[in-house]
Amino acid sequence: MKLKFHQVAHRRSLSGALASALAATVAATMVALTPTPALAIATPVPLATAASYSVLAGTQVTNTGPSVIAHDLGVHPGTAITGFPPGQVLGAVHSADAAAAQAKADLVTAYNNAAGQATDFALAAGIGNGSTLLPGVYSAVAGVGLNGDLILDAGGNPNAVWVFQIPEALTTASSSRVLLTNGASPCNVYWQIGSSATLGTNSTFVGTIMALTSISVTTGTNIEGRALARNGAVTLDTNRIFLNSCANTTTGGTTTGTTTGTTTGTTTGTTTGTTAGTTTGNTTGSTTTGGLLGGGLVTGGVLGGPLVTGGDTSGNIAGNTSGNTAGNTAGNTTSGNTAGNTVGGNGNGNGNGNG
Repeated sequence: MKLKFHQVAHRRSLSGALASALAATVAATMVALTPTPALAIATPVPLATAASYSVLAGTQVTNTGPSVIAHDLGVHPGTAITGFPPGQVLGAVHSADAAAAQAKADLVTAYNNAAGQATDFALAAGIGNGSTLLPGVYSAVAGVGLNGDLILDAGGNPNAVWVFQIPEALTTASSSRVLLTNGASPCNVYWQIGSSATLGTNSTFVGTIMALTSISVTTGTNIEGRALARNGAVTLDTNRIFLNSCANTTTGGTTTGTTTGTTTGTTTGTTTGTTAGTTTGNTTGSTTTGGLLGGGLVTGGVLGGPLVTGGDTSGNIAGNTSGNTAGNTAGNTTSGNTAGNTVGGNGNGNGNGNG
């Protein structure tokens, strides 16, 4: 009896290949069915009335040198604002008034909103040095230092948002810069700082700083954004803080309304009139013509006798023409009454923007 070993080996080889193919198919299916974690989407922080402030502090605002503040400046519950002039405030100044109180309340809401957004990426203790960050929510575990250039790349999306959650202090080095590229907007960059922020000399910073305690902006530093300190002071020294017009951002709210109206009116009028008149006249007259032709014609050759022509012509022309024309024209026109009632609906929404 001869055993066909080559056939047995072939069958075993085929079975192994089928098993491997089946295992690969199952693995691919499992990968396809495994959910991919989705990144959270950073959303604009609702600043409400705080959006109109370039500088807002809890205790005081102090300035040295010819700083220029492009929008409002306020403090609450503190009252001290010093150094203006030589500094200039191009907006309104609010010292412990109702407007400043409302802005501080809105700042607290905004701070909590930024702190509560879900994390997309971890934020290192040292950032910058030419690195690029895409939009998202970045969370640090401690304080953060910025050196060199930090580039924020929107990838062509003008609505891209960055939220930086830093539980302790933020410190930037001298001459450091935050740069925007590919459509990134300074209106959509938010820094939520759990302690204080200190910006180094001659540096360029971008975004809205919301510090729990204080903000110190040292000599020659410019901010394209806002410096908002909840509980402490804002200290300035020959700075420029500005922000160009930002589109309104709505984070919540509904707008509903109905518009109803009726327009009714009547126009009535009558025109009446009579024209009455009579024309009467009497024309009478008589004409009498008469003449006597007297004489005789005697045939026989003699025409004799006098020819007398006489006649009385008299005519009496008497005419009485009288006419009475009387006409009464009376018209009464009453213009109608037009009345319309329009009731507009109620619109309600929450918007954030700075112009």
